[in-house]
Amino acid sequence: MRIAVVGAGFGGIAAAHLLRQAGFGDVVIFDKADGVGGVWRDNVYPGCACDIPAPLYSYSFAPNPDWSQRFPPQPEILGYLRRCVRDFGLAEHLRLGTEVVAADWTGEAWRVTLGDGTTELFDVLIPAMGQLSRPVVPVLPGQQEFTGPAMHTARWDPGLDVTGKRVGVIGTGASAIQLVPAIAGRAAHVTVFQRTAPWTLPKPNRRYGPWRRALNRRFPALMRAARGGTWLLTVVTGKAVTGNRPARFAVWALSSGQRLVQARSMRRTVTPDYAMGCKRVLFTGDWFATLRRPDVALVTADVERLTPAGIRTADGEDHECDMIVYGTGFAATEFLTPVRITGRDGRVLHDEWRDGAYAHLGIAVPGFPNMFLMYGPNTNTGNTSVVYFHEAQARYIVQAARLLSTRSTPEKHTPEKHTPETHTLEVRADVAAAFDAEMQRRLGASVWVGCESWYRTDGGRVVTNWPGMAGEYAARTARLDEADYTTTR
Repeated sequence: MRIAVVGAGFGGIAAAHLLRQAGFGDVVIFDKADGVGGVWRDNVYPGCACDIPAPLYSYSFAPNPDWSQRFPPQPEILGYLRRCVRDFGLAEHLRLGTEVVAADWTGEAWRVTLGDGTTELFDVLIPAMGQLSRPVVPVLPGQQEFTGPAMHTARWDPGLDVTGKRVGVIGTGASAIQLVPAIAGRAAHVTVFQRTAPWTLPKPNRRYGPWRRALNRRFPALMRAARGGTWLLTVVTGKAVTGNRPARFAVWALSSGQRLVQARSMRRTVTPDYAMGCKRVLFTGDWFATLRRPDVALVTADVERLTPAGIRTADGEDHECDMIVYGTGFAATEFLTPVRITGRDGRVLHDEWRDGAYAHLGIAVPGFPNMFLMYGPNTNTGNTSVVYFHEAQARYIVQAARLLSTRSTPEKHTPEKHTPETHTLEVRADVAAAFDAEMQRRLGASVWVGCESWYRTDGGRVVTNWPGMAGEYAARTARLDEADYTTTR
């Protein structure tokens, strides 16, 4: 079988590697960029780092003994992914600088259309483009009037020097909470514009010295133990997010204690007014201390418009800025945009998802045979490593590929002239509908009530997050139930 993987980030690399390990050699990994890494290739803003401990934010089948610290910076994570591609032997399967613009089900195979207009046929399509690949920049009056540079954190210009600049940062999410402490002190002044205060927890970072790295290399069991310990910690935060009262109180107390000690006189301003779990809980050790600096200002008035010299807020105050940075997140609910995917009977995926994306286990969509998603709807996590979810999805997809391969007849082919003999595997509509109904019911209850402004689509559906513990997701994807699917030639 020919298998197309679209995206060379954590998810795409995991899927391609496990497929090749299972004996599927004809795997092609497309990425429109010139390098692998996904979000860790694109996000190069100052201070960019992982907010999940590295022992868990890495593949279980590729532990890294050489992390320099518990929460490694962006260059180390990108280097790790590059080494994985090399060590897994995936370099020859990469098609970098090659954008996939469309994929159409012919009745027998997926016809993939590339940016240069050429097409290729594949038996299996695996979109692995992630939920955090399309930055959101708010449309504000006066944006064309501002005379300085303005950019999203995910489109940071590495040649830009903030030294001596007055910087306006719009947003207080995961990127801003890393960027602001990294540039404060170098910039002449930083003004942070906050719409909603984030929930935070202390970031227990620590450096790993040469002795620790040497022990990791000599005794790999130490890395497994560190991964297990980190996993147990995320179980506690996971229970807090999903509504377990003792865990919720413990995490709330830890977060409140951090603000009490570090935020001091600004505690009211930086205290969230929504339930924990509605937005991602952020780990930080220097956010509140940075906000208290004399050369940093926290503004809570709404941004009204941009002016030639900076930002005007709803209270009528003008804030002078030499440059503006948008830490305003990503279009997480717009899955697979802008690739146009057309399935059986001319069904267009974006039309199917007009009221909100859905997929059985976040992986399979009725009407789209032999297509399996990585990091699809309802597979995001707000408390643990998404790489754990990626591995679970990749193992499930390997089972699907094996099921297809037992019903296929291998034959020689070229990408342009490929005659598939593979049966199709398509999730049943009733199975997908039942799973989606379960997700909406669970996400509409308990802690998730009142979180509409962050997670719900216009149709009132929650399409990004997984409602339970990560272990539950791994268990439910551990075995592909053939009865959930229909198979046809």
